[in-house]
Amino acid sequence: MRTIDWVDGAVEIIDQTVLPGELKILRLHTVGELVAAIQSLAVRGAPALGVAGAFGVALAARVHADDPQALAAAVHRIENARPTAVNLARGARRAAGLLRQGPQAVLDEAFRVRDEEIAASSAMAARGADLIVELCGTRPRLLTHCNTGGLAAVTVGTALGVVHELHRRGTLAGVIASETRPLLQGARLTSWELTQWGIEHRVAVDSAGPFLMARGEVDAVILGADRICANGDVINKIGSYAHALGARRAGLPFVVVAPESTVDLSTPSGDAVPIEDRGSSEITPWAPAANPAFDVTPHDLVTAIVTDRRVIRLDHSETP
Repeated sequence: MRTIDWVDGAVEIIDQTVLPGELKILRLHTVGELVAAIQSLAVRGAPALGVAGAFGVALAARVHADDPQALAAAVHRIENARPTAVNLARGARRAAGLLRQGPQAVLDEAFRVRDEEIAASSAMAARGADLIVELCGTRPRLLTHCNTGGLAAVTVGTALGVVHELHRRGTLAGVIASETRPLLQGARLTSWELTQWGIEHRVAVDSAGPFLMARGEVDAVILGADRICANGDVINKIGSYAHALGARRAGLPFVVVAPESTVDLSTPSGDAVPIEDRGSSEITPWAPAANPAFDVTPHDLVTAIVTDRRVIRLDHSETP
């Protein structure tokens, strides 16, 4: 099942806010509905957001075909619905580049964005599985953070796609899914996807990850990214940095899996990335709270970055 697609003139998504209790399909007919779905995290994950951005512009091109000012405002609104993940703005701008050719050209480009992300998932799964076996042997026990499966990437996924491929090969020994506070994308979404695939796993609170690594229950940490900077700094869901520190202390590989569309050479380092703060209400109603949605893992804590085209070994070398 595709977690985001264009069906009969509307964007269809799996509503990730109600999983795992309910599998609900939302049909989004307007830019306003799409932006609300992005901001509420009904659709999330860097590759899926890139597709959402492109399909959003396709919606705008149909609704505002005769109003250039309204069309430009709609595209701007889509691009800026969430500021940290680079794929959203890239997908929107890519589709917007075809606006002068008409709504059908924009939609065709959005389909290309979708299809490229689907193909990228398959390529990353194979490359990542090969790398994990190279680093950890044939029976790896993996810890993953946030959600990086098909829900985040249309089909299969990024880091979780690698987990799925290892399971398919019969070489996966175990998975620990970090719960991922405050919205529990690991406990709700990753656990749900692993269950759908028949992969045995355990959910652990975020703060348990480094301890489980130190105790010898993990062979590698594998996760995705919302943006990869030119110097190799990785922007990902809050909690990733702590897992990177735990992996370094335990001497474990820390592997990032993300498509080339997430690599942002125009951003020199993590210091230049706006980090979204989602406010106190997601954490506590009775006190002010710091709620950054993402953190920055410095490149020197990253063992390797796997994309659909290459493996970048930050620990020593790049392989084709």
